[in-house]
Amino acid sequence: MPGGMAWETTASEIDYACPGFDVRRDEVTLPDGTDTDYHYVDESPAVVVLPFTPEGDVVVIEEWRQAVGRVNRGLPAGSVDEGDSDLETAARRELAEETGYEADSLEHLTTVEPTNGIANSLHHHFLARECEPTADRGLDFNETIRVETTDYADLLSGVVDGHLRDGRTALAVMHYELTRR
Repeated sequence: MPGGMAWETTASEIDYACPGFDVRRDEVTLPDGTDTDYHYVDESPAVVVLPFTPEGDVVVIEEWRQAVGRVNRGLPAGSVDEGDSDLETAARRELAEETGYEADSLEHLTTVEPTNGIANSLHHHFLARECEPTADRGLDFNETIRVETTDYADLLSGVVDGHLRDGRTALAVMHYELTRR
């Protein structure tokens, strides 16, 4: 690690477990020799899908988000399951489960650590093309989701003007805009 910045983890355990994530506590020794502990959210990797229809619209979801107390507009996303053979399989599954759409093709956009100061999350973003409403939805018991399509320019405007506040969606749209358009 550059400049001797790495912390040494001497012990690690789950302090709290719930569906979707755990809170982990690591006992660490800092570079100056100080012993302390560090808590963070420990969760499975996730996929985020930017799905385009053949007409060029984007399939979006509106979902109640209890943590912020409002309906959130964004892209289909979810955890990679143990049964998923790879990230593309997870992306296709989440797209179908949340929206009922299936993609003709998928392309990896980027992988990010969205909150690496407080979580070990990895989000793998995918671009899905030629999405058609052909799959059965399979929402989790605690998901309340409405599906619609929107013009890409409107979605981009929502990201730029701050009306669309979902970080996963904003990142996917901006990455697409800067690298694929």
